[in-house]
Amino acid sequence: MRPISLVARPQLPASVREMELVERKGLGHPDTICDALMESISVALCAAYVEVCGRVLHHNLDKSLLVAGQTSPQPGGGTIEAPMRIICGDRAVGAWQGTKIPLGEIVEATAVDWFRQHLRYVDPQRHVVLQNEIRPGSPELVDIFARDTLTANDTSAAVGFAPLSETEQLVLAAERYLNSPEFKARHPETGEDVKAMGIRRGRALQLTVAVAFVDRFITTPKSYFDLKAGLTQELNDHLSARLQHLDRVEVQVNTLDDPTRGLGGMYLTVLGTSAEGADGGEVGRGNRVNGVISLNRPMTLEAAAGKNPVSHVGKIYNVLSHQLASRIYTSVPGLHEVYVWLCSQIGRPLDDPWSVSVELALASGARLEEVEAPIQTIVDDELQNVNRLVERLCRGEIPIC
Repeated sequence: MRPISLVARPQLPASVREMELVERKGLGHPDTICDALMESISVALCAAYVEVCGRVLHHNLDKSLLVAGQTSPQPGGGTIEAPMRIICGDRAVGAWQGTKIPLGEIVEATAVDWFRQHLRYVDPQRHVVLQNEIRPGSPELVDIFARDTLTANDTSAAVGFAPLSETEQLVLAAERYLNSPEFKARHPETGEDVKAMGIRRGRALQLTVAVAFVDRFITTPKSYFDLKAGLTQELNDHLSARLQHLDRVEVQVNTLDDPTRGLGGMYLTVLGTSAEGADGGEVGRGNRVNGVISLNRPMTLEAAAGKNPVSHVGKIYNVLSHQLASRIYTSVPGLHEVYVWLCSQIGRPLDDPWSVSVELALASGARLEEVEAPIQTIVDDELQNVNRLVERLCRGEIPIC
């Protein structure tokens, strides 16, 4: 039995506080590109290590910088003057018992495949320059992977919570709807760079959404504003149909637009992402591992994407804390909200955190002593079987961003 700290949470649940702020950065946002790309490279590297060595070796690929390119959008189709550049950095084992691991080839092939699968208008061979700066790791961290018992490679804290509030669910749903295959089939003029920021005041949600329009589909300023108005109404209807406890939602799209300013008053892109010429990106600046950035919730600044999934608690405990909170909330009656804090100690076994703390918002009539035993059982089970989570992370089965 792992000792846990179990306390009642004094604050009101997020869903009933007077105000909530929630953000979601979509697939084509520069920060999300960095997160998703480095996570994909980590998964590909795990597969290569297993194939060559029989096990995952040391790597941490959570350092990536996207330098925006240069484009000139125009109605009917603009031009590309300079490609975006992605610098892939940090550490990875490149050889094992005399056998070379083709890091450069894995990085490049994975990046090309990722862009082709996820950003429709980006040609990775023409529009992206990949700069590989991955270097060997320190001997002590590399040695962790040769030990019989996998241990934490860092002293790090993580926090997870459940359930998502209605505001969080709606912000997440907005981006996922705009980037769904069905929506893109109907609206090829929209790129994958979508960002949604929601502010709930009382029972009303206001949503500001940025959507990159692709210039080749826009013939005149009027066509742009007509398409934007239709998109705004469609998204508003989609979210309104999903309201549960909130009274209303109000959607605004591309609020910097100004029909009196011509080309300067429209959010046009050539490739459907601001990374082509406006905004850079970095790993760790985007969504948390549950898909949203919730400013009313406690959250870690640790970047999970690209970290190795075998010993790096900055990834494992980040995901596990949310998984624990969700299982406790769905399995134990009498809870409004669950928060789980996990803290590792470098060198300590993964299944034995330095600290486990669970905070609960109890429903009326529920008592802390009544839920302690089932929560303890869930915590023990999840930690005892943390290897199942590690295996799923190695295979890329759990979304990180």
